[in-house]
Amino acid sequence: MTLPVTLTILALSVAAAGVLAWLERRPPDPGRVRYLPTTPFLFASILIAILMIVHLVTLGGGQTGR
Repeated sequence: MTLPVTLTILALSVAAAGVLAWLERRPPDPGRVRYLPTTPFLFASILIAILMIVHLVTLGGGQTGR
């Protein structure tokens, strides 16, 4: 992946994590069921953001691991 693709995915995952965190912190409406389980999607978007940060480090010439 190139640098613009990595930065785009990173921005989208951080934005998704922000929206999902906002949805999770909203008080529930009485009598309504939430159809979107926000917690697994929140963790997935944070994981993708971490992976994209690591990918940016490797694109910049850094070494991860041994």
